[in-house]
Amino acid sequence: MSLWVDKYRPCSLGQLDYHKEQAAQLRNLVSRRDGAGRAGGGEAFALPLLKVQCGDFPHLLVYGPSGAGKKTRIMCILRELYGVGVEKLRIEHQTITTPSKKKIEISTIASNYHLEVNPSDAGNSDRVVIQEMLKTVAQSQQLETNSQKDFKVVLLTEVDKLTKDAQHALRRTMEKYMSTCRLILCCNSTSKVIPPIRSRCLAVRVPAPSIEDICHVLSTVCKKEGLNLPSQLARRLAEKSCRNLRKALLMCEACRVQQYPFTGDQEIPETDWEVYLRETANAIVSQQTPQRLLEVRGRLYELLTHCIPPEIIMKGLLSELLHNCDGQLKGEVAQMAAYYEHRLQLGSKAIYHLEAFVAKFMALYKKFMEDGLEGMIF
Repeated sequence: MSLWVDKYRPCSLGQLDYHKEQAAQLRNLVSRRDGAGRAGGGEAFALPLLKVQCGDFPHLLVYGPSGAGKKTRIMCILRELYGVGVEKLRIEHQTITTPSKKKIEISTIASNYHLEVNPSDAGNSDRVVIQEMLKTVAQSQQLETNSQKDFKVVLLTEVDKLTKDAQHALRRTMEKYMSTCRLILCCNSTSKVIPPIRSRCLAVRVPAPSIEDICHVLSTVCKKEGLNLPSQLARRLAEKSCRNLRKALLMCEACRVQQYPFTGDQEIPETDWEVYLRETANAIVSQQTPQRLLEVRGRLYELLTHCIPPEIIMKGLLSELLHNCDGQLKGEVAQMAAYYEHRLQLGSKAIYHLEAFVAKFMALYKKFMEDGLEGMIF
């Protein structure tokens, strides 16, 4: 039994539930016949006017927030390009040897027509992974070339997490193998992607769905499952998910397991790590001592070892701490979090920067509380 988020994932551009104008333009982009994709209504996600030639397909840079539907749209594009064969996926494990004789194990998802890989999994060796993967794909022969495109597609995810060396290597490689290989790059933000890569790709922004869009999708999925979803609960799920459709569907399924029939005011279950993070923030505010800092460090390690991204931990900590601190401190705390989040991106050990933020907050909060008590003593 599969999760709803996978079971009801659209397979073609025509099945998409929102951003339909963008879907029509993407269909024009991969169409075999000559034509022009017309941008609809000047939306933020509209593509420019394009003259689409037979077999003419550019490199794509698909970006947008988590849970907006980037991967779904990419798979729909591949389905339009190659047909149902692209859905016959297999997991492959490859070993790549670096110039220093270090062996790197990489897992990929592949069909006969495309390859999906996350090079950032290799850490600082992501440059070697990109070069070897693209070289292998570009030099392999396409199956059924008489009925399919004469190029393969490589899907690179989390491109914004690649090192600068890897991005420059990607720029050189994408030019070298343009005739036999097309790239679809996927990321949350283009701010960390170097300009030479951005200029060589057609950028496609996938905005987060609106609250109404998420409510519509939740109602549709529940109807297919034979369930009656109250509109009040659907809206609460959409708002609590922060416009993340994947999260909204998972929470809706969790509500179904917890209680059915649904009620408009029923409790929405939270993930364990969110509860754990809130308890960590409460521990920081309740006491500011070296012993408590050591305890919080252990809790942060626990989150990191369970694969919670450090950026999410930093953002969640900031949100919870801002709820618990005085209004006079909020601006300074937010500025402090931005500083350590920036250092987090530059560094390689996330725990150092997370702990530094916590220690700085403890010092600031303790001083503020002591100054407040002194002001109350006459």
